[in-house]
Amino acid sequence: MRYLKNAWYVAALSSEVGPEDLFHRKLLGTNVLLYRKQNGDPVAMRDRCPHRFAPLHLGKRDGDQIVCHYHALKFDCTGQCTHNPHGSGNIPKAAKVPTYPLQEKYGFIWIWMGDEPADPTQLPDYSPLDNGPPTGIGYTHMHMNANYQLMIDNVMDLSHIDHVHGDAISTRGQLSPIIPEVKETERSVFARWEWKQTPPIFVLSHFLPDPQAEARHFFTVEWMPPANIQLSVGGAQGDTPFEQGIGAYDLHTCTPETEDSTHYFFATRRNHLEDDADFNAMKLKAMRDAFELEDGPIIQGVQEEMNGEEFFDLDPVLMSNDIASVKVRRNLLKLLEIEDSKTPQAETAKA
Repeated sequence: MRYLKNAWYVAALSSEVGPEDLFHRKLLGTNVLLYRKQNGDPVAMRDRCPHRFAPLHLGKRDGDQIVCHYHALKFDCTGQCTHNPHGSGNIPKAAKVPTYPLQEKYGFIWIWMGDEPADPTQLPDYSPLDNGPPTGIGYTHMHMNANYQLMIDNVMDLSHIDHVHGDAISTRGQLSPIIPEVKETERSVFARWEWKQTPPIFVLSHFLPDPQAEARHFFTVEWMPPANIQLSVGGAQGDTPFEQGIGAYDLHTCTPETEDSTHYFFATRRNHLEDDADFNAMKLKAMRDAFELEDGPIIQGVQEEMNGEEFFDLDPVLMSNDIASVKVRRNLLKLLEIEDSKTPQAETAKA
């Protein structure tokens, strides 16, 4: 399966894993159990007992330990079996469940599932999500029956907004003629669009001085591996600089479930009406609807038409609006090749 293993992915929203729950989700083709210790720290381990392979989430908690429902083997937070109620009580050396390093930041629980030691510095800084009241930020998780790279393509090429999305985020045909400014480093791809439109984008217009007058707008997107895209949008009128205008700071991040399905996580923090919880819920619903009802059917249709083939193997027609998304795909391929070269099989072949 073609995805980076030695990287940080979102396993869950912080709010999804409660103090008593045994939460489970398939990530990178592996079933994972998530729960919180009594001190609130999250734990992640493979959701499979090493005895008869029963899902551990079907079991129960005993303090910070997990008891398998099938034969009552007990495992601590490190995955080590601590109790065998059968026979002499001997604990086999192999009675251990793989566990995964976690970081809880920016409203998400991030997981490292690779063989290399987890590197905390590889998690990008999204601290602006923490700046403001809880009523000024929305989080959501969506499931999509499509490869995660198709979600990345979608956000890295915002010209589709002209053609796919309705009035709430309508850009009135202004993005398609623009060739965005694109910058690339070894571990990032950045794109920026600037334009004017009348009236402004609906989701921002009511917070601008004149909701019906021309406004200057911008979008920026920045991809960082493995599948994180930080998107900012803003609007301003008159001589007001963008930095003092109306806008939002969003994070779109994808975690492969399988090669053909994806967990899509989204966070959005705005700089207006921050204390209005009802508005927060309404905005989040609107963003979910836009993705599930407008983007989603197209992305899933693309998945079906590609029929499991690699993107570049299909010899796609490429245009100016594809620059950023193609750079991301090529960057990912390079990182996958580097990771593949470090596998035991590759090292043996070299020897």
